[in-house]
Amino acid sequence: MSAILFGVFLFSLFIGLPVSVSMGFSGMVAVLVDGRFPGMVVPQYLFNGIGSFPLMAVPFFILAAEIMTASGLTRSLLKFANNLVGHIRGGLGHVNVLISMLFAGVSGSALADAAGPSAIVMNLMRKAGYDAPYAGALSAATATIGPIIPPSILMVIYAISDSRVTVGGLFLAGIAPGILLGLALSAVNHAVSLRRGYVFRSSRPSLSELSRSFWEALPALLLPFIILFGILGGIFTPTEAAAVAVAYALGVGLFITRGLSWRNVLPVFTRAGVMTSAVLLIVSMASIFSWLLTILQIPQSLAGGIAKITTNPALVLILVAALVFLCGMVIDTLPALIILVPVLGPLVDRFGFDPLHFAMAVVLNLAIGLVTPPVGPVLFVISTVGRIRFEDLAKAVLPLILAELAVLAAVIAFPPLSTFVPRSLGFTR
Repeated sequence: MSAILFGVFLFSLFIGLPVSVSMGFSGMVAVLVDGRFPGMVVPQYLFNGIGSFPLMAVPFFILAAEIMTASGLTRSLLKFANNLVGHIRGGLGHVNVLISMLFAGVSGSALADAAGPSAIVMNLMRKAGYDAPYAGALSAATATIGPIIPPSILMVIYAISDSRVTVGGLFLAGIAPGILLGLALSAVNHAVSLRRGYVFRSSRPSLSELSRSFWEALPALLLPFIILFGILGGIFTPTEAAAVAVAYALGVGLFITRGLSWRNVLPVFTRAGVMTSAVLLIVSMASIFSWLLTILQIPQSLAGGIAKITTNPALVLILVAALVFLCGMVIDTLPALIILVPVLGPLVDRFGFDPLHFAMAVVLNLAIGLVTPPVGPVLFVISTVGRIRFEDLAKAVLPLILAELAVLAAVIAFPPLSTFVPRSLGFTR
């Protein structure tokens, strides 16, 4: 069955089928050809894969981000970020980083960031004289902060796939790595701005202007704190927190900022529904593939194979990081996550890793894969939106990827970077 499963999967990818369809199709063919299981298990697992209460957080977070964007709060965040760091050398690049960090607390999605605020700042950078490939590459790289700073759709999916961690614990584990990503990308932007002479800056705002922009952005800035404190305080579960985020976003958009009108609500819900359908299709198709991996005991075999190579936990983490990075280069992030979690999970118990540390390393690694050629879905979004050649983007993003890999190495080498906050609040073993 293993040969059939992987053979059909690779052939489907080769002929150009989407990864999600390839996983579902290969799983169905493997079950039908093998004959050990009734064909009915395929639709059962397809529906069971999305029949999860925690998974309901995904459409709610997507909807909350769409509402906040339609309400004009993205523009408020952009204005605040520009007032805060726009006057520094290479200021628009720093604005690009900061707006992604702020928007990450609203969307939890790299693609939403890339298509929204990052694309806006990219156009501003190009008008200010920044090279188009560099502006696009920085916008793509900063978008990867979206799945790291809570809330994060990837973390919700990981927690559903691995009972060793919780959504709340993973959210907390992403705070420090997300900040480190922002600092690393800002450092690269500063160096590039010095080398290329990017001196375009906004004037330093007055204290009153800064305060006014902060006040306008405050409703959006409060959302991640409401989510985190609600979960930590036991007021609601992560899934309920996502629903609260939608209610909060609607209330702010309709009655506080008044940037959202009732006639715009239906289009917002429609866009969120389309995005949710794409995500849940991947989850559904990947569920049958993951089940077959478990039945075939591939996770146990992989764990045993790595144990034969080395028993050093540090070397094991390096091998895992290399494997995840290679998968992230050729497979889209979400299906890669669903496939890899059951495969790599046994290593946590076998080598005594902290589950949150291991999970954060995997999620961060796959987030970097969003901008790593040849797949790099965020690069394709930026290439399309900015009308920049993909090859030019891929070349310009390399130093930014190296900075993100340095952050990944730090997270792997120093577990407290990801475990200190959740451990302090009782979210780790």
